[in-house]
Amino acid sequence: MEKVRYGIIGFGNMGSGHCATLAEGKVKNAELTAICDINPKKLEAAKEKYPGVALFDNHIDMLKSGLVDAVEIATPHYFHPLIAIDCFNYGVNVISEKPAGVYTKQVEEMMEAAKKSGKAFGMMFNQRTNPMYQKMREMVQNGELGDLIRCVWIITDWFRTQSYYDSGDWRATWDGEGGGVLMNQCPHQLDLWQWIFGMPTRIHAFCHEGKYHNIEVEDDVTAYAEYANGATGVFITTTGETPGTNRLEITGTKGKMVAEGKTLTFWKNETDGAEWLRTCPNGFEKPKCEKLEYHFENAGPQHQGILQNFTDHLVNGTPLLASGYEGINGLSICNAMMLSSWKNDFVDLPINGDEFWTELKKRIDSCKGREKKHVEEKIADLSNTYTSK
Repeated sequence: MEKVRYGIIGFGNMGSGHCATLAEGKVKNAELTAICDINPKKLEAAKEKYPGVALFDNHIDMLKSGLVDAVEIATPHYFHPLIAIDCFNYGVNVISEKPAGVYTKQVEEMMEAAKKSGKAFGMMFNQRTNPMYQKMREMVQNGELGDLIRCVWIITDWFRTQSYYDSGDWRATWDGEGGGVLMNQCPHQLDLWQWIFGMPTRIHAFCHEGKYHNIEVEDDVTAYAEYANGATGVFITTTGETPGTNRLEITGTKGKMVAEGKTLTFWKNETDGAEWLRTCPNGFEKPKCEKLEYHFENAGPQHQGILQNFTDHLVNGTPLLASGYEGINGLSICNAMMLSSWKNDFVDLPINGDEFWTELKKRIDSCKGREKKHVEEKIADLSNTYTSK
């Protein structure tokens, strides 16, 4: 195709932003042709802002219209896979907001539908456009750190007040969001963690639910991970700490790199640390190392960059920077952390999707202060249940 016609499903904070990006011509060879939301007020706002764009109150009618080549899904988490499956069944390309879904069992079904359709499938992992994280991945992939030893990410600058959680009845609930800081704030970091450092083989996590806020899901997490080569990882996050920290440290036998702020610092060993450990006759001597600094003035094109890449993929066959098939990786880590905390034990990866879903449903059933309703019931009629994200 020469130009990609996009439909946005969900005219909330994220969806409206993507609409603006497309309507303002910021994505080459792309145009906004349709918007879908079940909320009449949202559609009225969309009509006023984009008078020439077709509006729909359900995504099925949008898919049947023939007006879209691709859709971006910007609804609450549970509905990403469900809507995506419908899109693939109608032969429409899909790019979805993060996370890929709430539980891996559902995401696997989405992946199967995507594969069967042969359509393009992308994820809005906009942090993959950040040149600092791209540099870290490149250094790991090129072997500049040698054999990987440890990865530590402290991402505690997600501070949220109680009013944030009170702003929507779906927020921070088992039946509305499927989790807390791991499911809402951290999908990008969990994706980058595995994108740069690789997938762990097992995890033991401690997820504290409602530690700082009046919510039923986790708002403070500390997790320990192990890898096939013997490397380890630690992931710490919360929405209850201020000012907070965002610091990613990766250590290998050839050195250490730390990303914080706009700077990536690399301490490069003159001699491989593992070799030095075995051969150096001095019990306290370390190998000499060189300190290198890389400064990054911006975080890259972010959401616009992912939309451009997805468009270029459809128009020119450009490889996807964020394939939808990779969305299950970070979600698997998220699910493993939650399941591990519930069991107070290690959880192996790949995760047992049936076990996680069974445990999650127990928490959905125990929700207090709201009408209890199984997710299966809620998703039976999507046109009456999903709202814009």
